[in-house]
Amino acid sequence: MKQLVVISGKGGTGKTIIVASFTVLAHNHVIADCDVDAPNLHLLFEARLKEKEEFKGSKEAVVDEEKCIDCGRCEKACKFGAIRGHTIDPILCEGCGVCAYVCPENAIMLREKISGYAFISETKYGPMVHARLSIAEEASGKLVALVRNKARKMAEEQGRELILIDGPPGIGCPVIASLAGVDMALIVTEPTMSGLHDLERILGLTRHFGIASLVCINKYDINEENTNQIVESCRKSGVNVISKIPYDPIVTEAMVAGKPVVEFSDGEVSRKIGEMWNNITRALE
Repeated sequence: MKQLVVISGKGGTGKTIIVASFTVLAHNHVIADCDVDAPNLHLLFEARLKEKEEFKGSKEAVVDEEKCIDCGRCEKACKFGAIRGHTIDPILCEGCGVCAYVCPENAIMLREKISGYAFISETKYGPMVHARLSIAEEASGKLVALVRNKARKMAEEQGRELILIDGPPGIGCPVIASLAGVDMALIVTEPTMSGLHDLERILGLTRHFGIASLVCINKYDINEENTNQIVESCRKSGVNVISKIPYDPIVTEAMVAGKPVVEFSDGEVSRKIGEMWNNITRALE
């Protein structure tokens, strides 16, 4: 079983559009949307929900009113301003546990709270595991790990050969959780200076974890000077630019229609994505 993650150093590069097309082109695979802060892959697939699971990734402090003697120690100890008197604001509470530690009457306890939800859905392209982190919640890395574990278990039980992962943008905790143990990372970038800068950052991350990486430059023809800079930077780093995809409004039309672009059109963009997919599958083998 192979695992391919598609990531980007910044948002808006077209990563999910490419993953959606790969999902159409792949066979015998499980789809995993690990962009838990802003999941949107299911919108292109008309996903049919099969399972929903609560995710409890953090804790909040709760006061036992009968035990509380209103001594004020917890309020003084709280560095987040979450306690007023003996009332704890659940929005400001970070669940650090200092209040429970300093309470002389053991009147404060930490209680797990629902931080989001994990889902298993069925699509016409195959099963998909995805999740949604609740607003203002943390522990996105833990939720990504939950999605990865569910996808791996499903692939093993069903004898599927590939897990195709739509990773989150950036280089933070959820990205690291998306990268753990994968066979290859495809990094999607765009020909802007911020695209080049963030590409270099995420290549540093994959290099640190020893993960084989390929680069795709999306909308390469909107600034070919910057595209050449990205190609040269990758050459110096020993990273292969596997594809350069041109800008085409047909991609937006496909999104509006709610379809992956390779299914919506047989134009140049779809041809380039198809060629890239064939090269990636050969590299994985």
